[in-house]
Amino acid sequence: MFAEKVYIKRRKRLREQVGSGIILLLGNEESPMNYPDNQYPFRQDSCFLYFFGLDFPGLAAVIDVDEDKECVFGNDPTVEDIIWMGPQPSLREKCQRTGISETAALDRLQGTLKKIAGQNREIHFLPPYRAESTLKIAELLEIAPAQVHDYISKPLIKAVVGQRSIKSEDEIAEIEAALDTCYEMQTLAMKMSRPGMYEREIVGAMEGLVLSRGCQLAFPTIFSVHGETLHNHYYGNQMKEGDIAVNDSGAESTLHYASDITRTIPISGKFTDRQKEIYNIVLNAQEKAIEAVRPGVEFRNVHNLAYKILASGLKDLGLMKGGIEEAAFAGAVTLFFQCGLGHMMGLDTHDMEDIGEDYVGYTDTIKRNPEFGWKSLRLGKELEAGFVITVEPGIYFIPELIDRWKAENKCSDFINYDMVEKYKDFGGIRIEDDVLVTENGHRVLGKKIPKTIDEVEAISSCGPD
Repeated sequence: MFAEKVYIKRRKRLREQVGSGIILLLGNEESPMNYPDNQYPFRQDSCFLYFFGLDFPGLAAVIDVDEDKECVFGNDPTVEDIIWMGPQPSLREKCQRTGISETAALDRLQGTLKKIAGQNREIHFLPPYRAESTLKIAELLEIAPAQVHDYISKPLIKAVVGQRSIKSEDEIAEIEAALDTCYEMQTLAMKMSRPGMYEREIVGAMEGLVLSRGCQLAFPTIFSVHGETLHNHYYGNQMKEGDIAVNDSGAESTLHYASDITRTIPISGKFTDRQKEIYNIVLNAQEKAIEAVRPGVEFRNVHNLAYKILASGLKDLGLMKGGIEEAAFAGAVTLFFQCGLGHMMGLDTHDMEDIGEDYVGYTDTIKRNPEFGWKSLRLGKELEAGFVITVEPGIYFIPELIDRWKAENKCSDFINYDMVEKYKDFGGIRIEDDVLVTENGHRVLGKKIPKTIDEVEAISSCGPD
């Protein structure tokens, strides 16, 4: 938990930005796997963490903007709780650490909200992303579950996005702490990966390392020799000589700030010449995109820059043809790069995605492009100092997509399908770093993780410690 004053300041600013009414924030509940007492690891709602810092289930909070009051609703530990989990502080004692002096039993929340509703005061709440939260809001506000999303508060969404998007020095330190663990994950995978091993062996080692550091995964690990599948969570492939594996993985800090790094690993310790050619195209696009990151730049333009660099490199190899500008405009590059260049990052890997990507990554004037490839770009708006973003270009040879485009003769003025056919067994390459937008430019966060071909091969060839 941060210092008490941090949470007090955050809530004060939130009240000022929302202006009037009542703010209702729900914490998360335990989530059972297959019966009530066998639960998934608890993860608190990120907005609740941000404003209250309380990392345990069964909580809700009400902020009275008009009367400048705050109350956390929850229950004190029972004798049963103490028997099974040991001595625990009271709710009031926990809340005092975050600057909250008023607490109440959870069963008083509905009556409190009913009284407020009777005063014709607006109750602000964020979009729920769990079914139980939707049902709880419906019950508390006495509306149908299907109506809940009709009542979400845009002023609250915009206030939260505006505040959480700009990372403080304390938050950046937490992200870098998460990146320390991620550095170990990535370098361990490079050292361990060998022909004959299964992907799951590497994944198990990385995830065990995260647990040993007292942390949790930031998201399910992506480690696959089928890097052309963008979010591949299958770990059953046996790795062979000549394979490359995409390792997209990350850990949280103890305060739940995320890290998110991708490297592509040669399983035999060395890249083939063909792999080096594609790798260097992706690396060049990533380095040039990072160089372009600074305040005032629209990230959609950085994405477009990466598009053109990828297209130029693919043209040099004979996979694409024609004019680069025209190919980018026609969307031809999306045969090879189907996802967005990056996203916001913080307490969530895709920061505040639950609130709505169009609020987080776009504005009233900078709208999401609905075209294939572009529609997956989670961040398009102008960058500001304090943003933490990912920069993660890639090249992916997806056989089914290639077959479909070829059958449709799609973008044939820009794609050399005869040459592309020879790469259908290639897989994919992605390179990703976490980048802070500074007042005058940018800073790549965390320890330098091997990234150039020479660096990756050097550590991949040395074997485990």
